[in-house]
Amino acid sequence: MVRAQSLVGLKGYVTNVPSTVMPAGEVIAHYHELWRVERSFRMSKSDLRARPMFHRTRDAIEAHLTIVVTALAVAHNIQERTGLAIAKVVKQLRPLRSATIAINGTTETFPPEVPEPQRQILTSLNIPEPGH
Repeated sequence: MVRAQSLVGLKGYVTNVPSTVMPAGEVIAHYHELWRVERSFRMSKSDLRARPMFHRTRDAIEAHLTIVVTALAVAHNIQERTGLAIAKVVKQLRPLRSATIAINGTTETFPPEVPEPQRQILTSLNIPEPGH
C-alpha cells in the first residue's frame, strides 16, 4: 500500500521502440498526439464507412482498409493545410462544377466561378483554380 501511494500521480509509458531509435521525450510527445489517431478512427467509422462489411476475403478487406487509411491521411493533410475541418472543406468545394458541352463535334468545357472562400481553400492546397 505504501508503494502504491508513492506512485500516485506518476504515469508510465510502455513501448517496443528502442531508446536508440526514439528518445523517451519523443515517445511521450507522440503519445500526447494519440487523440488525433482516435479522432480519425471515430471519423473513419462514421464519415468514411470504414467497416468492410461487404468484403469476405482477406485481400478485399486489406484493400478496403488501405483505401480508408489513405483517405484519412489525405483528410488530415487537407485539415492541416487549410485549418478547416474536412467536412467544411467538402461542403465548400462540392458545389464547384465544370460543364462540358459537345456541339457539332466541338467540345467546350466551362469552369465554375470560384468565390473567395473556395479560392482560399484551393490556394492553401496548391490547387490551381479551375480553368486556369
